[in-house]
Amino acid sequence: MSASKDAKIAKVAEIKEKLQNASSFILVDYRGLTVAEDTVLRAEFRSKGVSYHVYKNRLLKIALNELGYTQFDEALNGTTAIAIGSDDLSAPAKISFDKQKAFKKLEIKCGLVGKDYLDEEGCKVLATMPNREGLISQIVGLLQAPMAGLARAVSAIAEQKAE
Repeated sequence: MSASKDAKIAKVAEIKEKLQNASSFILVDYRGLTVAEDTVLRAEFRSKGVSYHVYKNRLLKIALNELGYTQFDEALNGTTAIAIGSDDLSAPAKISFDKQKAFKKLEIKCGLVGKDYLDEEGCKVLATMPNREGLISQIVGLLQAPMAGLARAVSAIAEQKAE
């Protein structure tokens, strides 16, 4: 085999490994971003533990197809970058959505969470959802509300009896 073909096979294997270890990923069109905007975008992804890569569409398509994800074929046209999250499911979508509002040129194409395909609208819904810590705090608040109400009621009854 030629060195070029070996390099491409190795790159596809690298992409597959990253995607298999990912909890989610988002495909974005970065056409029109300035170097400064792209640097800010990369720094934001890096700060949240999200890896951001630009691969050849053909190699990314091969890797995705080998993993059984053929629904991304249509999105792999033009300039495409991939933001891969491993810890926080919503981090790639949140950052992409926030930067899309700031930069206007950035476009969210589609994504994947767990094993579920998300179109552009699904990615936006994921981006607006609270993160894991936010959901936990909401659940704790919901669980505490009845107990706090009961404590206030018992306190009010005790005050009435004391009078």
